[in-house]
Amino acid sequence: MSAQVVPDKNVNLIIDSEHEDAIETGDLTDSIETRRHTVTYEQSDMRYDRIVALAVPEFSRSYLQQLIEQSFVTLNGAIATKSSKHLRGGDELVIQLRPTEQSQAYVPEDVPVEVVYEDAYLLVINKPAGLVVHPAPGNWRGTLLNGLLNKYPEAKHLPRAGIVHRLDKDTSGLMVVAKTRLCMDALVKLISSREVAREYFAIAHGAWRNSDEHEFEEDAPDRIVTQSIGRDQRNRLKMAAFDPLSGHAKPARTDIYVLQQNDDFTWVECKLHTGRTHQIRVHMAYLGHPLVADATYGGKPALGLARQALHAKRLAFTHPMTGADMEFLSPLPPDLEAAKGDF
Repeated sequence: MSAQVVPDKNVNLIIDSEHEDAIETGDLTDSIETRRHTVTYEQSDMRYDRIVALAVPEFSRSYLQQLIEQSFVTLNGAIATKSSKHLRGGDELVIQLRPTEQSQAYVPEDVPVEVVYEDAYLLVINKPAGLVVHPAPGNWRGTLLNGLLNKYPEAKHLPRAGIVHRLDKDTSGLMVVAKTRLCMDALVKLISSREVAREYFAIAHGAWRNSDEHEFEEDAPDRIVTQSIGRDQRNRLKMAAFDPLSGHAKPARTDIYVLQQNDDFTWVECKLHTGRTHQIRVHMAYLGHPLVADATYGGKPALGLARQALHAKRLAFTHPMTGADMEFLSPLPPDLEAAKGDF
């Protein structure tokens, strides 16, 4: 699957350079290092997790928290897993630095990465459906992040290997990834200030019945959804739509344009104004039009699809380092193209 790119004519493309071999992790027993730390009197009454972080400053707080929770840190000879405990001067810590599932996940792996644009500061990729973006419980390996570390070894110096936003595992399409810390920080600000245009194609169940009144507005969306999105209070693995005035969730907005429909399905284009977790999936389900094959939010397999019918088809932004106007377009992958042709 290829993607059409419409870059500014003044932006130079560069060719991928050769990358180094993958890092070898070695045997687990050879990877354990013991650190000892005596709590100073200046550190008295500080939290346990804070003092551990001061004792081993070269590691992330989240990694050290895992060590505490997994009983790899002792306090005065005894295991202590309560991070909020306040310590006293003279207390003795013994910290076993060892690989955790999460720390071992951040390794280079030969995961294909389809790059549709690259320069010295960033790259745009076309993610296939089925590829997890970032290691997480249940998917510690074989992710886009592992592929980026393999293709770009210098990415190990960036948080999340330069990933600044995500697509769900079964959503296909375009993503932007930073190659430098300066560009990463700038991209995060662009996304936070809603200056990155993100548009999606989706196929939903049912004939459309949710148009807004906009008879005097040309090219207006068929529906603007502004329900806030937060964690589902009955199922913490799902997100849910809330009244914007409830204060229970984060603001969200999705503009929906109906492109094609029949009695059973509707083909839509969705424009994101915010980027909440599962936003389009939740908003479409809220309208009574869950996405085809999105089992989490009420969709059922149909049209030959076994994954949610969602594709990130357009990405546009002003290049944070060069000021160039960037626009990227991704055609439908074969499964969605075939599904679209069935109605």
